[in-house]
This record gives sequence, structure tokens and C-alpha cells, in this order.
Amino acid sequence: MDENNKIEEGKGSAVWEFIKVVVISVAIVLPIRTYIAQPFIVSGASMEPNFYNGEYLIVDELTYELRPPQRGEVVVFRYPLNPSEFFIKRVIGLPGEKVEIKNGKITINGAELAEPYLQENSETAPNVKTELAENQYFVLGDNRLHSSDSRFWGALPKEKMMGRALVRLWPIAKAGIIK
Repeated sequence: MDENNKIEEGKGSAVWEFIKVVVISVAIVLPIRTYIAQPFIVSGASMEPNFYNGEYLIVDELTYELRPPQRGEVVVFRYPLNPSEFFIKRVIGLPGEKVEIKNGKITINGAELAEPYLQENSETAPNVKTELAENQYFVLGDNRLHSSDSRFWGALPKEKMMGRALVRLWPIAKAGIIK
């Protein structure tokens, strides 16, 4: 009987250790996933050639609590017309700026925007002119011919932003920090 009691005690101890590991893991992972970083899978062609369908990214949710989004950053956000959907686009216009798209070129407050992340001969259409209010951003996909963005549904409110694309994990050949 003593041997059976020891076996039962060992099983109970192992179960208790397993429960502790699970509780500690959840206590560590849940706050990180909720407040610091989220996984995101690119869906669609709107950000090609910089991001392709099926790529797995980690989205930094903390940075925009510490500073505002900056021009050129790639952001993941809730689509303003259907908040159950998530989109990925590039920040082009910042709060208070005048953004104009005319004859395929983008100007910000009258100065032409350089876009080194686009392929040569990329053109942006249609013509649009807007002035951004406080906490509004103008976002565009890198694949302008195949992107639903601020040209069509208007400015993106800051509160819809989930965070910035920080790390690409998949495909492995392209894994790394996103510039």
C-alpha cells in the first residue's frame, strides 16, 4: 500500500506542476498578445511587391501608445467600413496635412512625396484632394491598382489602428525586421 500511495502522490504532484506551468504561461503570453504584439497574416495583393498574400507578420501594438504613426510605416488596422476586417496599408498623410493625388503623383502640403518602396513607374489614381483632421491618417496600399484604401473610403481614424508591422516571420527566406 505504501508504494501505491507514493505513485498516487507522484501523479498528483505531476498534475499540480502541469497546472502551474499552464497558469504561468497564460499569465505571460496573454498580456503580451493583448497589449504588445499580435500575429497577422497578409490577405490579398494590395501591398505587393513588399508584402504578399499568406505572409505571416508580427504587429507591434505598443509603439503607437508611445508616439504617433509616421509617414511610410506599414500599419494594420480595422477597416473603417467593416471593423470585423483587418487591412494592411502604408501611412502616407499625417494629421493636419493636405494630401493631393493629381496626374498620378502625390503631394503633401504642396511638396511631391518620394516613395522609394514603390516599383518604378507606379502610378496612383484617381485624383483626390483631402485635408486630414486631428487623429486622421491617409493610407494607401503599395499595389495601387489593387488596393481599397483612403482614396476610396476616406481618412483612417487613429483609433482604428491596431499597430505597425514590425517583423515578418514567414516565408523564412524573407524573415526579419520590417523597415
